[in-house]
Amino acid sequence: MINKVILIGNLGADPEIRYTQSGTPFASFRIATTERWKGQDGQMQEQTEWHSIVAWRRLAEICGEYLAKGSRVFIEGKLQTRKWQDQNGNDRYTTEIVAREMKMLSPRSGGGGSGGGEHGGGSQGYGAEPFAEPPPMGDDVPF
Repeated sequence: MINKVILIGNLGADPEIRYTQSGTPFASFRIATTERWKGQDGQMQEQTEWHSIVAWRRLAEICGEYLAKGSRVFIEGKLQTRKWQDQNGNDRYTTEIVAREMKMLSPRSGGGGSGGGEHGGGSQGYGAEPFAEPPPMGDDVPF
Protein backbone atom coordinates (compact mmCIF):
# COMPACT_ATOMS: atom_id res chain seq x y z
CA MET A 1 0.00 0.00 0.00
CA ILE A 2 1.11 3.55 -0.64
CA ASN A 3 0.67 6.67 1.48
CA LYS A 4 2.51 9.48 -0.32
CA VAL A 5 1.82 13.19 -0.58
CA ILE A 6 3.71 15.65 -2.81
CA LEU A 7 3.06 19.38 -2.46
CA ILE A 8 4.56 22.58 -3.78
CA GLY A 9 3.37 25.67 -1.95
CA ASN A 10 4.24 28.73 0.09
CA LEU A 11 4.66 28.95 3.85
CA GLY A 12 2.01 31.00 5.65
CA ALA A 13 4.30 31.70 8.62
CA ASP A 14 7.78 30.83 9.88
CA PRO A 15 8.15 27.20 11.03
CA GLU A 16 7.72 26.65 14.75
CA ILE A 17 10.38 24.41 16.30
CA ARG A 18 9.53 22.52 19.47
CA TYR A 19 10.83 19.47 21.31
CA THR A 20 9.22 16.37 22.73
CA GLN A 21 9.81 15.52 26.39
CA SER A 22 12.64 13.24 25.27
CA GLY A 23 14.30 16.13 23.40
CA THR A 24 13.42 15.16 19.82
CA PRO A 25 13.00 18.29 17.66
CA PHE A 26 9.97 18.74 15.45
CA ALA A 27 8.87 21.60 13.22
CA SER A 28 5.30 22.48 12.39
CA PHE A 29 4.21 24.87 9.69
CA ARG A 30 1.46 25.37 7.12
CA ILE A 31 1.79 25.75 3.38
CA ALA A 32 -0.75 27.02 0.88
CA THR A 33 -1.32 25.50 -2.54
CA THR A 34 -3.42 27.41 -5.05
CA GLU A 35 -5.23 25.90 -8.01
CA ARG A 36 -6.24 28.21 -10.87
CA TRP A 37 -8.56 27.49 -13.77
CA LYS A 38 -10.79 29.26 -16.25
CA GLY A 39 -14.48 28.94 -15.36
CA GLN A 40 -17.34 28.30 -17.79
CA ASP A 41 -17.92 32.06 -17.94
CA GLY A 42 -14.33 32.59 -19.10
CA GLN A 43 -13.26 34.23 -15.82
CA MET A 44 -10.22 32.98 -13.93
CA GLN A 45 -11.09 31.08 -10.75
CA GLU A 46 -8.81 30.05 -7.92
CA GLN A 47 -8.96 27.96 -4.78
CA THR A 48 -6.34 27.92 -2.03
CA GLU A 49 -5.91 24.91 0.23
CA TRP A 50 -3.89 25.03 3.48
CA HIS A 51 -1.84 21.99 4.55
CA SER A 52 -0.36 21.31 7.99
CA ILE A 53 3.19 19.96 7.82
CA VAL A 54 5.27 18.27 10.54
CA ALA A 55 8.98 17.50 10.15
CA TRP A 56 11.05 15.54 12.66
CA ARG A 57 14.66 15.41 13.86
CA ARG A 58 17.31 16.92 11.55
CA LEU A 59 14.77 17.77 8.86
CA ALA A 60 12.89 19.83 11.49
CA GLU A 61 16.06 21.74 12.38
CA ILE A 62 16.79 22.45 8.69
CA CYS A 63 13.23 23.69 8.13
CA GLY A 64 13.55 26.00 11.13
CA GLU A 65 16.87 27.36 9.94
CA TYR A 66 16.19 27.88 6.23
CA LEU A 67 12.43 28.33 5.74
CA ALA A 68 10.48 31.53 6.40
CA LYS A 69 7.04 32.96 5.77
CA GLY A 70 6.43 33.18 2.03
CA SER A 71 9.10 30.61 1.11
CA ARG A 72 8.17 28.34 -1.78
CA VAL A 73 8.84 24.73 -0.85
CA PHE A 74 8.48 21.18 -2.17
CA ILE A 75 7.30 18.70 0.48
CA GLU A 76 7.13 14.93 0.10
CA GLY A 77 5.73 12.87 2.93
CA LYS A 78 2.84 10.82 4.19
CA LEU A 79 -0.68 11.70 5.26
CA GLN A 80 -1.41 11.09 8.94
CA THR A 81 -4.52 11.66 11.07
CA ARG A 82 -4.24 11.65 14.83
CA LYS A 83 -6.82 11.87 17.59
CA TRP A 84 -6.53 14.19 20.58
CA GLN A 85 -8.78 15.73 23.23
CA ASP A 86 -9.53 19.42 23.65
CA GLN A 87 -9.79 21.24 27.00
CA ASN A 88 -13.39 20.08 27.41
CA GLY A 89 -12.51 16.43 26.83
CA ASN A 90 -14.01 16.29 23.34
CA ASP A 91 -12.31 14.09 20.77
CA ARG A 92 -10.70 16.05 17.95
CA TYR A 93 -8.84 14.92 14.85
CA THR A 94 -5.94 16.56 13.04
CA THR A 95 -4.78 15.54 9.57
CA GLU A 96 -1.26 16.55 8.62
CA ILE A 97 1.58 15.67 6.29
CA VAL A 98 4.61 14.12 7.97
CA ALA A 99 7.48 15.37 5.83
CA ARG A 100 10.14 12.94 4.67
CA GLU A 101 11.78 15.30 2.19
CA MET A 102 11.87 19.07 1.73
CA LYS A 103 13.31 21.13 -1.13
CA MET A 104 13.65 24.88 -0.97
CA LEU A 105 12.40 26.45 -4.21
CA SER A 106 12.71 30.14 -3.29
CA PRO A 107 15.94 32.10 -3.71
CA ARG A 108 17.84 32.42 -0.45
CA SER A 109 17.82 36.20 -0.35
CA GLY A 110 16.64 38.29 2.56
CA GLY A 111 15.66 36.02 5.45
CA GLY A 112 15.10 32.45 6.22
CA GLY A 113 18.56 31.56 7.43
CA SER A 114 22.18 32.14 6.58
CA GLY A 115 22.05 32.42 2.78
CA GLY A 116 25.00 32.30 0.48
CA GLY A 117 26.56 29.03 -0.52
CA GLU A 118 27.05 27.77 -4.01
CA HIS A 119 23.39 27.05 -4.63
CA GLY A 120 22.35 30.71 -4.78
CA GLY A 121 18.75 30.65 -5.99
CA GLY A 122 18.44 26.99 -6.96
CA SER A 123 16.62 24.29 -5.09
CA GLN A 124 18.25 22.42 -2.26
CA GLY A 125 16.76 19.18 -0.98
CA TYR A 126 16.81 17.68 2.48
CA GLY A 127 15.37 14.43 3.70
CA ALA A 128 14.84 12.53 6.86
CA GLU A 129 17.28 9.84 7.87
CA PRO A 130 16.57 6.53 6.09
CA PHE A 131 13.98 4.45 7.92
CA ALA A 132 13.65 7.10 10.65
CA GLU A 133 10.07 7.02 11.90
CA PRO A 134 8.83 9.83 14.10
CA PRO A 135 8.25 9.02 17.74
CA PRO A 136 4.69 8.14 18.70
CA MET A 137 2.44 11.18 18.95
CA GLY A 138 1.40 11.18 22.59
CA ASP A 139 0.11 13.79 24.96
CA ASP A 140 3.54 15.47 25.12
CA VAL A 141 3.11 17.06 21.65
CA PRO A 142 1.16 20.30 22.20
CA PHE A 143 -0.44 21.03 18.81
